[in-house]
Amino acid sequence: MLLEPALHASDMIRKEEVYKIGLFNKPHGVKGELSFTFVDDIFDRVDCDYLICQMDGILVPFFIEEYRFKSGTVALVKLEGVDTAEDARRFTNVEVYFPVKYRQEDVEAGYPASWHYFEGFYVDDVRHGRLGQVLHVDDSTANVLFTISRPDGELLVPVSEELVLHVDHLARVIRMELPDGLLEL
Repeated sequence: MLLEPALHASDMIRKEEVYKIGLFNKPHGVKGELSFTFVDDIFDRVDCDYLICQMDGILVPFFIEEYRFKSGTVALVKLEGVDTAEDARRFTNVEVYFPVKYRQEDVEAGYPASWHYFEGFYVDDVRHGRLGQVLHVDDSTANVLFTISRPDGELLVPVSEELVLHVDHLARVIRMELPDGLLEL
């Protein structure tokens, strides 16, 4: 039986303390390994020995026993306490998060942030003010797009380093200067 770590209310991980780095796909083999599709391999670069999964609406840390890369975007991960294919099935299609506090360490080491890191950030434009919150990042093409939640619906905004003026990691705000006319489309 899979044992989850006990958390007290004061130890609860809050959504603003993490960012999504990928998804567990399905079990690999019979010893509890999981196929993990990731958009940011920060777990391989910083000194943090756990991943955070959203289980039943709660963010729960799980210690990494070992992992190995299968490709540039897929790793096979073995979590502590997950020792059978049956245990691993509980993680199928589970979102995987990483603590934001390690992002600064990664930036200082010279690694740029994955665009997915900005999911949950608010976007402010120099001319239009607060545009909304980034719900999703589409980086499937050369032109990366933020899907921004607004009271009147969703807004797609192209994003590149040239359009970003400043990032406040603590307040989770991106200040941008969007091209004239873009919001009228």
